[in-house]
Amino acid sequence: MKTSRRYFLKGTVATAAIAGSVEGLAAESNDAPIYQATGLRIGEVTPTTAIVWTRLTQHTTRNNDGVVFKKRGPSEEARNMPVEEIEGACPGQPGQLRLVYWPEEAMTQAVTTPWQRVDEEGDFIHQFHLEGLQPQTTYHLRSETSVEGQPTHGALTGKFRTAPLPNTVAPVRFCVMTCQGYPDRDHPDGHPIYPSMLTKDPDFISLTGDLVYYDNDAPSAMTSDLAHLHWQRMFSLPRLVEALRNTSTYWLKDDHDTLNDDSWPGRKYGDFTFEEGQKIYRQQAPLGSQSYRTFRWGKDLQIWLTDGRDFRTPNKMKDGPDKTIWGAEQKAWFKRTIAASDATWKVLISPTPIVGPDRKKKNDNHSNAGYNHEGNEIRRWLQKNVPDNFFVVCGDRHWQYHSIHPETGVKEFSVGAASNSHAGGTPGRDPNYHRFHKVQGGFLNVSVDGNDTHSSILFQLCDVDGNVAFEQKYETDRTK
Repeated sequence: MKTSRRYFLKGTVATAAIAGSVEGLAAESNDAPIYQATGLRIGEVTPTTAIVWTRLTQHTTRNNDGVVFKKRGPSEEARNMPVEEIEGACPGQPGQLRLVYWPEEAMTQAVTTPWQRVDEEGDFIHQFHLEGLQPQTTYHLRSETSVEGQPTHGALTGKFRTAPLPNTVAPVRFCVMTCQGYPDRDHPDGHPIYPSMLTKDPDFISLTGDLVYYDNDAPSAMTSDLAHLHWQRMFSLPRLVEALRNTSTYWLKDDHDTLNDDSWPGRKYGDFTFEEGQKIYRQQAPLGSQSYRTFRWGKDLQIWLTDGRDFRTPNKMKDGPDKTIWGAEQKAWFKRTIAASDATWKVLISPTPIVGPDRKKKNDNHSNAGYNHEGNEIRRWLQKNVPDNFFVVCGDRHWQYHSIHPETGVKEFSVGAASNSHAGGTPGRDPNYHRFHKVQGGFLNVSVDGNDTHSSILFQLCDVDGNVAFEQKYETDRTK
């Protein structure tokens, strides 16, 4: 890994060490084993706050020798087998967790939280809500665990950077990814995009949904126990653990990591319900109270994250003014906050497309005919109110593109699937929309830079190794 201009990656393990287990990270704190096989997750960062996700596990590593299911779909064998016997399982255990955190090079300001008890009811997870942080500052973490009657275990370390204040001109860099199938990760230690994203030195990574595939990846999550297994095995992969403990994140869910393909509230998948899926997602992601929200990163950047599952009406409903993906409250919030923002660049990170185009047979997002009424409403409102400095970044689609809506001019970047083997599905290049179109895995890298007179935003669609396949830059002169 290259050394960053802001010391962000200083002190991380070398890229080659990523292939090691979480237990191998113990050397960063002490020689005691680390019982946090599912890693750390740092989310919802603002200039002064953050949420740190922690979990206590029975073992120091994932079950790499467990039973592997290769046939996709329901499996009675998996339903009747103890989950801890399946490959990738990371069973939790009751105990305590605490966090120590401090600003970079200021350990005298370290804060140690009280011990927090965890148990099966909360999947052995605790989310620490940090307050009173310093803006635009790198913070270091030590997550410690303990089981009654035993000494404190080794600590899992991490770091993140807080956002600049809204009146501060500061560079910001972030990455966006989506759609990571477990059998399609293209490397046993996890998807190649994770070390590639780290080399971009991101202030944060946005994970935009389909982070696990309950219905497509064997064994299907027909029960809540198997749903938990999907999260355990995916996020205990060494490359994911390494990336997510070294930068902050903003999380979104979509259909496959809520229930199943194109799902909506009230649906069931086997014995597993949509409402159970919502609950488990809130356990697994470092989130605040709202599923839709907005964050400011200095004078030049504001991001919006929308939810496309919690408030939608059924996909099979006839299109019209009552059919919705966002719901009336979220839609009003989006319009109100976009209009009120004075950020130089405004970026919506959406789990599904607003522009597309998508396949004709699909009926699940704002670029489809099934939600054409609300899609047109949103695009036309954007055309009228924020035509030049607004961009959509979307997940869900398994190919990369940059498209511009031919009628309204709304600009959209699709980040593509998390691996090459998971890429595909495109209806093909449409010259009326596409400025770039390629079927490949990868991610989006975005850089915002500026000074007192000038600001720019650069979008780079990268392949899984971080090579830039397409880039588009926008600039503005503050003096005009």
